[in-house]
Amino acid sequence: MLSVEGLEARYGGARVLNGVTLDLRRGEVHAVLGRNGMGKTTLVRAVMGLSSPLVTAGEARLGDARLTGLPPHRVARLGVALVPQGRRLFPSLSVTEHLTLLKPAGARTGWTMERVFAAFPRLAERRKHRGGQLSGGERQMLAVGRALMADPTFLLMDEPSEGLAPVMVRALETVVAQLRAEGLGILLVEQNLYSALAVADRVSVLETGRVVHAASAAAVASDPGALTRFLGVH
Repeated sequence: MLSVEGLEARYGGARVLNGVTLDLRRGEVHAVLGRNGMGKTTLVRAVMGLSSPLVTAGEARLGDARLTGLPPHRVARLGVALVPQGRRLFPSLSVTEHLTLLKPAGARTGWTMERVFAAFPRLAERRKHRGGQLSGGERQMLAVGRALMADPTFLLMDEPSEGLAPVMVRALETVVAQLRAEGLGILLVEQNLYSALAVADRVSVLETGRVVHAASAAAVASDPGALTRFLGVH
C-alpha cells in the first residue's frame, strides 16, 4: 500500500497541505479532485520527493519504506513513478530516446519498449519523431510510457487529460483501466471530474489542503449535493 499520513507541506511561508491522509492499494485508481489551488499537485510532488514543496509534518510510505525525505530517484527505485502535469518531455529527444532514459534498449524485464509500443501503437509509428513534433495526445502517451519503463507498482498521474481532445481523453481512460487491471495502483489527480469518475474506484476531495470528502467513485457520482458543495459542479 502507498499511504499518506498527516502530510503537511508549504511553499515558502504559505502552507498548502494541512494534514492530508489517504491510501492507495495496488490494482485500484484513487482520484484526487478539487478546485484549482487546493493542493492536488503539491500532494503529488510531496509524495515523489521533489525539492519543493517543503514537507513539514507527516509522511508518505510505501509498505514499510518511508518515502518522505528520500530524493525522487530513490522513490522511483522503490516503485513509484510520476506522470507530471504538462508531460515534461524533452523536445529534442525522439520517442525511442525518451523510452531508453530509464532502461537500456534491449532490457527484457518488466516494461520494455516493445510492451509500451504494444500499449500505444501510435508511439510505435512515431518512434523516430522528437518530443517537440508530437501532438498533445501523443505527448501524453509518451509521458505515461516513459513512467512505465521504470517498472512501477504505483503510478502518480497529475492532470493527464489536460489539453487533450475528447477522443484522446477516452483513449487515456482506456489505458488507465488497462494498467489497473494489470495490478498497478494509480493516484489520479484530475480537473476533469467526469473522466476521473469514469475510471476511479475511490475519490478524495481536497479543499485548502485538507481531505474534506472521501467515498467510492460510485457514491460521489450519485451525490449531486456533494459535487456542488465541494467541486462547484451542478
